[in-house]
Amino acid sequence: MNAVLQREMNTTIVVSRETARHLESLPLIPSDVDSKLRSLLEAEYRRRLSRYSLTDRMLQQKYGMTYEEFEVRNVVEERGYSWEVESDAIAWETASDGMRTMQRKLQELLGPKP
Repeated sequence: MNAVLQREMNTTIVVSRETARHLESLPLIPSDVDSKLRSLLEAEYRRRLSRYSLTDRMLQQKYGMTYEEFEVRNVVEERGYSWEVESDAIAWETASDGMRTMQRKLQELLGPKP
């Protein structure tokens, strides 16, 4: 059987009773379900941002430049389109886009900083 969570503006989210029970038992303050979900979303966005940032830092250290410089210098071509550089380029682009996306999502979730 499912539990139904209702939010403002008539948005309904259907979750299992077990999931609802877990949400209710989370020791987060404030204790309403919406705040708990927002807190979980924030934690997940921050986790992803950390992962993307780590990849970005590791590749900056490896190549001695930022992703933007890597692209402008066309390092993939410069290094003969090797598998390693191509793979790094894809991972770096993913990390760069991911950082921007997670920062945007955090700002949307938390609102503008004063």
